[in-house]
Amino acid sequence: MLRSSLLFAARNASARKLVESTPLTRPVVERFVAGADVSSAIRATAEVLGDGRLVTLDHLGEDTFEESQANDTVEAYLTLLSRLESHGLTEGAEVSVKLSAVGQSLAIDGEKIALENARRICAAAAVVGTTVTLDMEDHTTTDSTLDILRELRVDFPWVGAVLQAYLKRTEQDCRDLAYSGSRVRLCKGAYQEPASVAYQDKHDVDLSYVRCLKVLMEGQGYPMVASHDPRLIAIAADLASARSKDTYEFQMLYGIRPEEQRRIAAEGNRMRVYVPYGDEWYGYFMRRLAERPANVAFFVRSLLTKS
Repeated sequence: MLRSSLLFAARNASARKLVESTPLTRPVVERFVAGADVSSAIRATAEVLGDGRLVTLDHLGEDTFEESQANDTVEAYLTLLSRLESHGLTEGAEVSVKLSAVGQSLAIDGEKIALENARRICAAAAVVGTTVTLDMEDHTTTDSTLDILRELRVDFPWVGAVLQAYLKRTEQDCRDLAYSGSRVRLCKGAYQEPASVAYQDKHDVDLSYVRCLKVLMEGQGYPMVASHDPRLIAIAADLASARSKDTYEFQMLYGIRPEEQRRIAAEGNRMRVYVPYGDEWYGYFMRRLAERPANVAFFVRSLLTKS
């Protein structure tokens, strides 16, 4: 019930206005979001890379319904990639892109515009020597996102995909994408989805995650294990035991279990941190609260202890 309420609030304009206008929210948001501008993103990236972890950066924004907004997002990514190069950070840092932020949701030619914009970002990433991963959003965009992925991989075969274990279709999508050179991030999923397309019980989601992990680990691609769950991380490590450690990686979110992130990296594993930044933090922040009760408790404690 709490998760459903938080996910509903993530798309509710009144709830957004209330949360964003609360002065006490900002210090809590800073746990999960690196900052509002590209300089903050660069500082956070350097800090994470400094202790042996890797980074993927997300310029926050989604549900873009104006082409000018989509263009602004593209320019933000081009600036980010340029700054990463100038600071010598591209070897350990890539970018993650939500297609809805670059035009996918536009009423006219949205998919075409998103493909063109994503292609611009991928071309810029190639120039500076890094990669791009396409974030996955709610289930209504899955087919479109995978179509755009296939188009981009013609010229940029290193473009990463994201699959969500709570969707009932995902095991088959894993089979389709578990080929040589295919980078696939597997996460549980963080959107409110109907029972017709997604598992609703946590145990069922976990079982699906393990089935999907097995497909990816047995395939020829590059699995990216995105989870904070100790049990799933242990299962992933066991499934990957026959692989060399440069053929897969673990991923966690900025601000969540940082000591565990460092421990995993210290053991010689590739550990990548998903680092979001920008002013459009509300939807991202609410989904992080919905994912784990501990995040909600942290939020409430922070509000109650502020004077």
